Amino acid sequence: MSGPSQAEQPAPSLAAYLGTLVVLLVLALAMTPVLWAVLSAFKSRADIFAGDVWPRRWSLENFDDLLAKTLYLRWMANSLVVALASTALGLLFCSLGGYAFAKFDFPGKTVMFWVVIASVSIPAFTTVIPLFGWLARLGLLDTYIVLILPFAANAFGIFLMRQYAVAIPNELLDAGRIDGAGEFRLYWSVVLPLLRPALGTVGVLIFIASWNSYIWPLVMMRTDEMLTLPVGVATLKSDQLPEYGMLMAASVLSSVPIIGAFLIMQRQFIAGLTQGAVK
Repeated sequence: MSGPSQAEQPAPSLAAYLGTLVVLLVLALAMTPVLWAVLSAFKSRADIFAGDVWPRRWSLENFDDLLAKTLYLRWMANSLVVALASTALGLLFCSLGGYAFAKFDFPGKTVMFWVVIASVSIPAFTTVIPLFGWLARLGLLDTYIVLILPFAANAFGIFLMRQYAVAIPNELLDAGRIDGAGEFRLYWSVVLPLLRPALGTVGVLIFIASWNSYIWPLVMMRTDEMLTLPVGVATLKSDQLPEYGMLMAASVLSSVPIIGAFLIMQRQFIAGLTQGAVK
């Protein structure tokens, strides 16, 4: 049966037009700082201080200075290593934890699960000082490990994985065990593919959280070569002669990996959120 023809469809109401107008206005307001930063990255210092919205002359000078005069490429490499390793470890431990809470019975399971959930309410800043002392005694300051460990397990990720793992039929897992598959083989070959939407959502969230982390690397890093992008870009500020063009160029380049990660994982990210909402 064919649907209603275009002529039979009701015309949009005035409320629909007003709603669209409000959405467009909010979008324009939200995008204004982003557009200003992108345009400023291609302006000369004179154009920036003159207050011109549009560059009088498009220039790549800010990008050239950024790459030639700073450790920007090293900071970006540090952030990529930390964010990718944190995401891989976070997905591994969150999926293992969620699977265990959903499909295995062990003493204290309910208490442990609620302790994990309750840990979400603990402000991250309250743990910085005790963790700093502990990691300093272990000699891990100014290393990649100290930046990766905090993101290797995520309470929200464990909770989301558990919600998806609960829906996996026990009969499917029992069939695998009857065929001789071990527990890790079941996890790797059966559970992980079924958790793919949740993996996409948790992966994007961990990558963004690790990439944008500022306080933790600021406290734990000691040398300029080991800084991550947010901390390294912050060091470019100067009270005497601020290089706004260079700062804007650094900000624009810093956002490229985040946009790329979201574009690559957007289908799994949206599927994970929508399927979780349906459940």
